[in-house]
Amino acid sequence: MSTHEITYSELRLPLVDGGKSPADVTEDVCRPLEGKPGGLWWLAFLVAASVLTLGAAAVTYLCMTGIGVWGLNRTVGWGFDITNFVFWIGIGHAGTLISAVLFLFRQRWRTAVNRSAEAMTIFAVMCAGTFPLIHMGRPWLAFFVLPYPNSRGPLWINFRSALCWDVFAISTYFLISIGFWYVGLIPDLATLRDRTTSRWKRALFGFFSLGWDGAMRTWHRYETVYLLLAGLATPLVFSVHTIVSFDFATSVIPGWHTTIFPPYFVAGAIFSGLAMVLTLMLIARKTMRLESYITRRHVGAMCKLIIAMGGVVGTAYATEFFIAWYSGNEYEQFTFVNRAFGPYYWAYWTMVSCNVLVPQLFWFKKIRENLLVVWILSLFINVGMWFERFVIIVTSLHRDFLPSSWSYYTPTKIEIATLLGSFGLFFTLFLLFCRFLPVIAMGEIKGVLGYGRNKKGGTP
Repeated sequence: MSTHEITYSELRLPLVDGGKSPADVTEDVCRPLEGKPGGLWWLAFLVAASVLTLGAAAVTYLCMTGIGVWGLNRTVGWGFDITNFVFWIGIGHAGTLISAVLFLFRQRWRTAVNRSAEAMTIFAVMCAGTFPLIHMGRPWLAFFVLPYPNSRGPLWINFRSALCWDVFAISTYFLISIGFWYVGLIPDLATLRDRTTSRWKRALFGFFSLGWDGAMRTWHRYETVYLLLAGLATPLVFSVHTIVSFDFATSVIPGWHTTIFPPYFVAGAIFSGLAMVLTLMLIARKTMRLESYITRRHVGAMCKLIIAMGGVVGTAYATEFFIAWYSGNEYEQFTFVNRAFGPYYWAYWTMVSCNVLVPQLFWFKKIRENLLVVWILSLFINVGMWFERFVIIVTSLHRDFLPSSWSYYTPTKIEIATLLGSFGLFFTLFLLFCRFLPVIAMGEIKGVLGYGRNKKGGTP
């Protein structure tokens, strides 16, 4: 074979379809931001804002009345509130994984989904942060958990409390994530600055683009800072949910005090976050006409990551049962048998079905290439991961050491409305992000346009 002959098997598939040029990328990504939003966007926004209003009303009523409006009782002191908190923290992990970890490993396919995943991280952390505040009962006294100079003498927060660790972990993760997201936005903000005809938009984009001029020295400094932030954010992916798992692992409740919780929670967080990224990006791909940038190859790569993380989560489920049996601790054994066959058996088997069985379908290429089926399966995984947190929290509490204390937890309408309100907040913020900021990193996409092309510029 001559040096100019090449077979398709020797080529890598392109990351961007349609033979796009850099000008095409700019036009395709900026076009939805420059026109008026369509009717579908307004419909989605009104629905999300209405659900957010419902949640805000429920939280307002809760603050005025007290947490007695929840279904908590003497035995089950944690219910929907902490379940939702851990769920949203988990959702916020995939953004940093895709952006930081895959960037450090030089995985170029991340360029089409990293911007939206980073935004999803920030919005999910904001949703998560509301639940510990609500759980305090008096959210206006939340500043008590901060180690600020005060006049109370030696009275400080309890630094040995895992809930205190949550405050520092979440706030640190939020600040690093929003900084990482903003730095990645700077080149695209400069592009919007140069394209807009609105004076106030030009001033706003010009301020936040920090005088970006596109010079080689500017790009060099940008890439250096981005690399440093990626290296800083990567440990946070593993540390934040590890600290969240300490809320349970440092206790003495059967089913909680286990050393498997830190890696188990981290894997579960990445697992649920990947499913949420797929859920959102498949919708954005269709409604914003981004099929050339979010290709089936991207969806396939995400599905393969879900298979890997789902395997870890399933192994953790089996390990918990094995250790409970191997330990010989009758209380531990009772807890896990009660999870599977007790009053909440329906929640446990929903969790197992959605988190262990559903991801196995992604082994089949035909399923990975059917985007509607992928979207439906990602919804099932999101449901399963919420039930995982519910099972861990409620089933470990509702059967106390004393049978006389046994109880059953049922959420109230206020709790359900608060859960729906958190989803309303998340989708409202995400829709506003899609409307006013580029959902795809134009600068990074332009850097991979030649990926998978042969020497003559053709694509396989």
